[in-house]
Formats: sequence, structure tokens, C-alpha cells
Amino acid sequence: MLRRLIVTVALLAATPAMAQIVPLPATFTEQDVETNGTTIHVRVGGRGPAVVLLHGYGETGDMWGPLAIDLARDHKVVVPDLRGMGLSSKPSGGYDKKTQGRDISGVLDALKVGKTDLVTHDIGNMVGYAFAAENPGRITRFVLMDAPLPGVGPWEEVLKSPLLWHFRFGGPDMERLVAGRERIYLDRFWNEFSATPAKFSEASRVHYAALYARPGAMHAGFSQFAAFDQDAIDNQAFLKSGKLAMPVLAVGGGRSFGPMMATVMRFAATDVTEAVIPDAGHWLMEEQPVATVKVVRAFLDRGK
Repeated sequence: MLRRLIVTVALLAATPAMAQIVPLPATFTEQDVETNGTTIHVRVGGRGPAVVLLHGYGETGDMWGPLAIDLARDHKVVVPDLRGMGLSSKPSGGYDKKTQGRDISGVLDALKVGKTDLVTHDIGNMVGYAFAAENPGRITRFVLMDAPLPGVGPWEEVLKSPLLWHFRFGGPDMERLVAGRERIYLDRFWNEFSATPAKFSEASRVHYAALYARPGAMHAGFSQFAAFDQDAIDNQAFLKSGKLAMPVLAVGGGRSFGPMMATVMRFAATDVTEAVIPDAGHWLMEEQPVATVKVVRAFLDRGK
């Protein structure tokens, strides 16, 4: 364990172009949980109050290495790959975030986890919000990082950004156009949504591009975006039932969503704390891992 921590520190301190994916601790176990019509690959480690980490598009649960290492000191850390991503199965449907929130609920039931903290990024924000809205008594604290919620707050204004053309990228040829060119497609996300693209390392790009080139993975990815209209309808229904009451931390990259994250979440939650990570774009765990871990840890520790 000591050697692993030393290696992790060295990786975090490495120059941006040389930084590697920080692996989850070797003490974590892996399993596939069959639930809600799909199979979710999940890694679990540590002891203490539970915390669930939900990744976003262009990545998998692998993104959480630095945070998982830190939290596993005093938490039971649960790291799923979302439906259709990473090593989870890739069914033809079910990519609305309400359904995926129920995937997470099923995973926690299988693991015999009751209440939990929740930390999410990107698409994970949307899945996490649906999960929290349907299970408000199950979430103790909720951290959302750098992505909007369909149908919530300034959603229609967000959609007008030309950087988000991929939200509407569809049609019968989309998968054929990207087949064999997954790296080209994903590089666009990693470059344009970074404050410093070199901080999303070459090793990480190779790793994730290979996972997204697996059969069914790009179909699943496009389906995540295609479901946004339904997600907006579902989220509007959640809002009519009331705002989230648990403490929420809204984290934005200083050169991405920034304080807009808190603006969005104040439409959906009553107790919102704002945090902005300087010199970071969308990819907070790659661009500013030390600062991001510090902010998340401090917020979660308030509940002790």
C-alpha cells in the first residue's frame, strides 16, 4: 500500500504530458452486478460510510483513481462503469438517466449499501441527479462536477453553445462515420473541453479510445446524448416534486462551467455550495486532481 501511495504522488506531480491514469488501489475488488436489465461492472474498496463515484462520457470509472485512493482511507468506495460504458454491458436501450439511476440503485442493493455520499461528473451528474431525486433519503451529500442537467435552469441556453454540437449528432450514419475513428472523435472532447489539453495524457487517451472502440460502445455513447430530451421531461417532473434537500456541492472548472454549476444546481437543490477549480476546464480529475480531491474531501468531511 505504501508503495502504491508513493507511486500515486509521483504520478500526480508528473509533467502534464507524461501523466498517466492513476489506478484504483489493488485492494479494490471487481464484480459484475446484474440489475435492471443490464450488467454493471463495479469496483469496491475501503471501509466506512459509502461513497459512490459516477463518471461521465469520454471516460469510465478509471477517471476516479486519485479520489478513490484518498476516500478509501475512511470510506467504502463504489465505482461503477455506467450502462454502455467501460466494462459494463451495452444493451440496445435504457440510456435515459432515470433508468440509469435505477441501475445504480440496483448495484447498491446488491452490495447491501443503504445511505451513501455521491460524487459525479458529466453524464454521471445526470444519472446521479435522477438517482437522488428518486431516492432522496439515500443520499447524504451530493457533489456534481462540470456539466448541466437536462431541463434544469439555463438548459436551453446551454444547448445553444456551438461546442455542444455532439448533443444533436445523430442519424443513421453516425456510428459508421466514427467506426475506426473513435480516437479522432474523442480527441475533440479532450482537447476542446480542456484548459490545457496536454494534461489529458496520451496514455489516458489511448486507454479510453480502446474502451470506446469496443463493440456497442459508441452506440451506447450516442444513446446517452439522444436521451437528453426524455431526461429533460423526467427532470422537470422531478422538480415538480420538490428540490433536493441534502447538502450539494456544485464544482465547475474555472475555464469551463465555473460558477454556472452552482447556478444550475440552485434550481434543483435547496442547500448548494459553490466551488470553482482554477486553471481547469471540464476534465477536473485530469487537469487539477490535487485541487479537486481537496475540495471534494473537505465537503464530504463536513458530514462527519
